[in-house]
Amino acid sequence: MDHFKQISTFVDVAAKGSLSAAARAEGIAPAMIGRRLDALEERLGVKLLQRTTRKIALTNEGIAFLDDCQRILADLENAEAAVSERSARASGHLLISAPAGFGRQHVAPLLPSFLAEHRDLSVTLNLNDRVVDLIGEGVDVAIRIATLSDSNLIGVKLADNKRVVVASPAYLKRHGAPVSLDDLARHNCLAISSQGSQRGWTFRQNGKNVTLKVNGNMVCNDGAVLHDWALEGRGLAWRSMWEVASAIKSGKLVTVLDEFAAPGSDIYAVFAQRRHLPLRIRAFVDFLRHAYAQPSYWSR
Repeated sequence: MDHFKQISTFVDVAAKGSLSAAARAEGIAPAMIGRRLDALEERLGVKLLQRTTRKIALTNEGIAFLDDCQRILADLENAEAAVSERSARASGHLLISAPAGFGRQHVAPLLPSFLAEHRDLSVTLNLNDRVVDLIGEGVDVAIRIATLSDSNLIGVKLADNKRVVVASPAYLKRHGAPVSLDDLARHNCLAISSQGSQRGWTFRQNGKNVTLKVNGNMVCNDGAVLHDWALEGRGLAWRSMWEVASAIKSGKLVTVLDEFAAPGSDIYAVFAQRRHLPLRIRAFVDFLRHAYAQPSYWSR
């Protein structure tokens, strides 16, 4: 305890610029402040401060030690705040952003259960497929299915994700199943478009990722429509497992070209960097991680 008091006194004196100012803030005599500093320097065996009656100046050793002390005290303050917050109840308002399709299927249905556990919370869920500016738009947490690259954000992985090529059994019965990437040229591929351009399908071949432009007579900018077309037997579709897992389990869709599947973009909860994360955000992220970790969740 004496060691801690000596360190905090040293930081206070350095911040306030004099022994008397630090003493007034604590309500004790300046001589007591001086004795603590003397004891600290004697214990460490170095001179930390050059002291006169009017001012103090940090030595080189004092400057280096001050940085370490400030960090230690800040970490202690954050640890105490975190313990206090964990004992409290999550409250306030939570603004969530998520991709439209994923949010519709895998965020919105979970919110009633989340709010039942946290009755002092309210939420707004914004569904859109653009990359939102979390700080500029005041978003607390965004769900993203991507490789994260923004160093100003923190991402917590919620679940694995991969893309697969699927078709209905009826379509495969009529046209046969592709066994190589070259076979895609003779199939009707249901492609997604974005801002007027058609996206390619990415695979892993000979140790490298390759992106192929596929051809078909039906293109759409809405993944849910492509999913429906695939179920109706209109062609092959390249979709995320979070969208088609249940249809695969039920036999309504069948995967093909599995040996060429490329590593997927996993599912993350993303939020702005903060030294101390609000309880409402942490509670929501933990809730999603627990839900998505259930073995039966994705194929239910």
